[in-house]
Amino acid sequence: MTDPISDMLTRIRNAAMAGHETTLVPASRIKQNIAKLLKQEGFISGFELTGAKPQRQIKVTLRYDEKGAPAVTGLERVSKPGLRVYVERGEIPRVYGGLGVAVLSTSRGVMTGYQAWKSGVGGELLLKVW
Repeated sequence: MTDPISDMLTRIRNAAMAGHETTLVPASRIKQNIAKLLKQEGFISGFELTGAKPQRQIKVTLRYDEKGAPAVTGLERVSKPGLRVYVERGEIPRVYGGLGVAVLSTSRGVMTGYQAWKSGVGGELLLKVW
């Protein structure tokens, strides 16, 4: 697998479109941080680590509204292994006029675009969620 973050996003997108309650994603530290941000921003209900040490997985619990529509309507991977995208503080995009979230990997860790802007740092623009 050349891009594990894209794989995570695809699994979440497919599970949401199929109406599944949970989905399993191979674990890594950056994926845990992304799942933590998605939970803080209200796109997923929760996540937990499962399995033994060498092949741990993240069990992502998806969030739906009262009508059954998923909270995640779109996920887009921006920076890819073949083309990294870096942004400065002033270039951090607003996703759908503030309704979505941009996720950045900065020197201070993985954070949302708003948190990075407030901290005055830029970084690698990993993904956009709305």
